[in-house]
Amino acid sequence: MKFTVGDKIKSKKPHACGGREWEIVRTGADVKLRCLSCGRTIFVSIPDAEKMTAVYYENGETNA
Repeated sequence: MKFTVGDKIKSKKPHACGGREWEIVRTGADVKLRCLSCGRTIFVSIPDAEKMTAVYYENGETNA
């Protein structure tokens, strides 16, 4: 899976705040994600990000 900045993902499990939607903020050796519910950011390795992704939205379109 190719992650690009500005895309959004929906995770399989919820964040501690209850939100499941994340925005990709930075890519490289790992992926920086920002929770769209509380604004918290986390760094996740690419394989872990692929495992946690249930739905991938390109160009940030969540109503596809």
